[in-house]
Amino acid sequence: MSDETKGAAGLLLSDDLIFTSRITATGRQLGFVLRPARTPAVLQELAAREAPACVILDLANPGLAVADLVRHLRTTCQPPPFVVAYGSHVETATLRAAREAGCDLVLPRSKFVEDLPNELPGWFAGRQVPPA
Repeated sequence: MSDETKGAAGLLLSDDLIFTSRITATGRQLGFVLRPARTPAVLQELAAREAPACVILDLANPGLAVADLVRHLRTTCQPPPFVVAYGSHVETATLRAAREAGCDLVLPRSKFVEDLPNELPGWFAGRQVPPA
């Protein structure tokens, strides 16, 4: 963990308890705190209390209006967080909508899982880590 990300917290929107546990455990192993939220409303409340460095969105989350949420995060949190969204590779319209909504990075779920351990530090620093 670099000095620029030391002590930074992130948020995770997911109602999948097993996957949430997997993501937060990976974050913890890398020295990052990812606070889970099961609904967009709870995520917004958490973001208002402590501006996150990184926000991870499960695009399959029920009730998610990704454009509205990203707009809210960009206007409420200063500095704005790095927003990573992931979803099913077959839901191409959903992935495209997340890109159009302004997510910094949109990945199919399998690529997100593959990249998480190596890329999370860069996401917390507000950038993608260049490929090795």
